[in-house]
Amino acid sequence: MRLKKSKHIPSSYDQMKDRELVHLYREDDDQLAFKELMNRHQAKVYSYIFSMVHNREVTNDIFQETFTKVITKMDDTYNEQGKWIAWVMRIAHNATIDHIRKQKRFVDVNSSYDKESKTDFYDRLPDDDAVGQQEKLEIDESTSELLEHISNLPEEQRTVVMLRHYYEMPFKEIADLTDVSINTALGRMRYALINLRKMFDEKREKEKSSV
Repeated sequence: MRLKKSKHIPSSYDQMKDRELVHLYREDDDQLAFKELMNRHQAKVYSYIFSMVHNREVTNDIFQETFTKVITKMDDTYNEQGKWIAWVMRIAHNATIDHIRKQKRFVDVNSSYDKESKTDFYDRLPDDDAVGQQEKLEIDESTSELLEHISNLPEEQRTVVMLRHYYEMPFKEIADLTDVSINTALGRMRYALINLRKMFDEKREKEKSSV
């Protein structure tokens, strides 16, 4: 069955909103609508996976697995009230973490304790306001250099940085996606930014000493 044209529907796919494209694909199996969704978001999904695993072949495998699940689950588990890309990112994130765990490289953040207080480090970090100020400082840095340093962060810190800066997810969504509290998500961001600043400073010092 073809969807009847309406004055409310844009004349071309690239003018449509994600939710309109999703509706066309789900209701009418419109492959061009799904292709447009892919064209819009595949680079973001791919770069997120690669930022976590640092391997092109593995990234390709996880990327294919992600969109296979997207295609098979859209009719059953996707709620059109939510953002489609956020739903896709959850699938990509879960597939990526599953791979990392299988490779025995995943470390549960809850095992990170302060030796003296024996408490979770992230529970003692500043709140959203403090994070926001330092975020602005880091965003101004060179994108390529920033990505290089991000790739050297631990998995849980890379995750929150990528989701926050490159996919503009609010901390609540990041916390939901990664199955942690908002405070823990904020803590991971704060600790990541501390590490990033150290990396930038160390590189600057090396550049000065080499002159």
